[in-house]
Amino acid sequence: MRTIFKSSITALGLVIIIWACQRVPLTNRKQFVGLVSNEQMMTMSFTEYKGFMDTSKVVSQNNRDAEMIARVGGRIKTAVENYLIQNNYSQVIDGYQWEFKLVQNKELNAWCMPGGKVCFYTGILPICKDEAGVAVVMGHEIAHAIASHGRERMSQALAAQGITQIGAVGAGVATGNQQVMEIAGQVLGVGSQLGYVLPNSRRQESEADKLGLIFMAMAGYNPSNAVDFWKRMAEAGAKSQKPPKMLSTHPADETRIADLEKQMPQAQKYYKAYTSR
Repeated sequence: MRTIFKSSITALGLVIIIWACQRVPLTNRKQFVGLVSNEQMMTMSFTEYKGFMDTSKVVSQNNRDAEMIARVGGRIKTAVENYLIQNNYSQVIDGYQWEFKLVQNKELNAWCMPGGKVCFYTGILPICKDEAGVAVVMGHEIAHAIASHGRERMSQALAAQGITQIGAVGAGVATGNQQVMEIAGQVLGVGSQLGYVLPNSRRQESEADKLGLIFMAMAGYNPSNAVDFWKRMAEAGAKSQKPPKMLSTHPADETRIADLEKQMPQAQKYYKAYTSR
């Protein structure tokens, strides 16, 4: 009976993975996304975004910093959309409703929701330092949306939850013990977090770094500014306690900076193409 059950789980997993995969633009990485549709993601995203903005202090668009956020966002948006359309990836931005906002918040943070809703916190502007620094962050955050990282994470979570429940039931059936079934569910849940979900989050961050370099370069911002920005972020982060690498959703600072330096030659090609037009 155990053999049959294990085979059934394996077969189900393979069917789900094959059916629900697509590839990320530019990196060509295969990702698991099909358990949540783009439409579902954007509906949730727009609702969450409105709720956040309704309860936040949004900086006036007439403000110099807010104007800079909108200007940089517009340049990168245009460059990215042109690339996607020219390379037959226009479906990636179907339904996008771009917005670029600045809110009063001391946290060092910025984000881009699925559907193109971008928000910068005033707290990150001193680390950005200038427009080029804003372009580093903007490219990185827009990359998360273009690469469907939110949809990928939600699909992973749904799949992990489903497989965990199946595995827990299987353990209970095999032993005939309800307590074993409950413990198996807990262990499988922790295992999926440490062995798959968190490492994949770190992979997404590294992918957003790579795409972000290219996106800012496409818009005419020198990608070499990214290394300096992340060094400043590392210095700011050194003042606060960080979780162990194993439990972190972000790559280590030294790893991130080293990877950016390796990827710089490719990004510089896009920047030179822009400046030679």
